[in-house]
Amino acid sequence: AAMAARCRLAARFHHIHGANIRLDASHTQATRVESFANGLCFSQEPLAPGQIFLVEIEEKELGWCGHLRVGLTAHDPQSLEVVPEYSLPDLVNMGDTWVFAITRNHNRVVVEGEEVQARGQPWEPFLLIERVRIPRDTLVGRSRPGRYSHILDDLYKMNVLPATARRSRIGVLYAPQPDGTADMHIVINGEDMGPSARGLPTTRPLYAVIDVFASTKSVRVIPVDYGFPSLQTLCRLVIQKHIVHRLAIDGLDLPPLLKSFCQHE
Repeated sequence: AAMAARCRLAARFHHIHGANIRLDASHTQATRVESFANGLCFSQEPLAPGQIFLVEIEEKELGWCGHLRVGLTAHDPQSLEVVPEYSLPDLVNMGDTWVFAITRNHNRVVVEGEEVQARGQPWEPFLLIERVRIPRDTLVGRSRPGRYSHILDDLYKMNVLPATARRSRIGVLYAPQPDGTADMHIVINGEDMGPSARGLPTTRPLYAVIDVFASTKSVRVIPVDYGFPSLQTLCRLVIQKHIVHRLAIDGLDLPPLLKSFCQHE
């Protein structure tokens, strides 16, 4: 219960942020209101080991090169005299900060000599990152069904949206290691990209860093409840596993709310 309460509290943005960021009243939505920079945001609280800070891309802005940047910092946002203009390189150059630039492709980190672990099946209820066990369903971004949504059904079944697309969900966490340090992991639509940074200090609080940069206009924090999947979630996983495409859900003899849940979430 204490872990759940802490996760809920951390699933908000810190009131300290970049000059071009505007937060909504709940501090769960961050929007860059002008330019392409000064979009730095932080988690309201330090993350617990294995706790993911997850955001969904809500709006894009054409005309800029570059996308969302995500990472961790040991700097308390409250201690910053001035919020840096960029996470890369400004905040990183301050030290004790690790940031990963999200791209359309090639987000997976491959270390020489290490084998890439096979992805789990999209209907497996949990994502396992070392000893961290996270409900997969919330991690996966999904496009809204529409007139041509059947074109995306193969991607939908594989839990793959383009990393930089609207409704894509991107998260960051750290996994403690036996030597007392931690590895930083980026998770994109339910898939672990591998350790994107190693040797992070676990003796200092680590805050999530979200840089609403360039073509990324607005993001929203998605709370993640740790524990067993709900019956509603398990029903959705079974339904999605067996349908031809999402538009077929309309023809199923299901309660309207469950149909909407299966199609839109």
